[in-house]
Parts: sequence; structure tokens; C-alpha cells
Amino acid sequence: MVREVKELGMNNELRGSDLTRALLARGDKQIWCAVDDDSDEQAMMDHCGNDFTAYIVEFKDGFFYCNCGTAWLFAVPIKTVAATQSDMNI
Repeated sequence: MVREVKELGMNNELRGSDLTRALLARGDKQIWCAVDDDSDEQAMMDHCGNDFTAYIVEFKDGFFYCNCGTAWLFAVPIKTVAATQSDMNI
């Protein structure tokens, strides 16, 4: 997998589950991701308040595994940042 990532070169931007696989191949230990078993797009959709995020720690046999051992087919890296007063228009 590491070789495949290097062959993509600098001009191709990795996204979604492909980016998560590349981060794991590079040696990242825990990657905060939106997860789903249908698609990257579904992982990023609103799930009515349910928590569909996880720390992904491994990719093996076609599945992403979170730190509690649950397997997922898709895992999209996400960033979480605290909202500011200006974000909330206060």
C-alpha cells in the first residue's frame, strides 16, 4: 500500500477512505473519521444526531477498524475544531 501511495505522486489529491488508508500506511496511529458501511458520501451525511465517528487505528482485509474493534467499510478523515463566537453570530 505504501508503494501505491508513492506512485500516485504529488499531483493527485487523496480524499475520503483513500486518504485514511494512506495515513495508516504512513504510520499514523489514530485518525478521527466519519464512518459508514455504504460510502464515503454517506459517512459525511447528517445522521440525525447519532455518533458515526471513530478513531481508526487499522486497515486490514478490506475493513477499517476503530480503537474499540468495530469494522467499517468507509472511513473519511475529519477535523473537529471548537466554534467561535463569530461562527455563532453572537
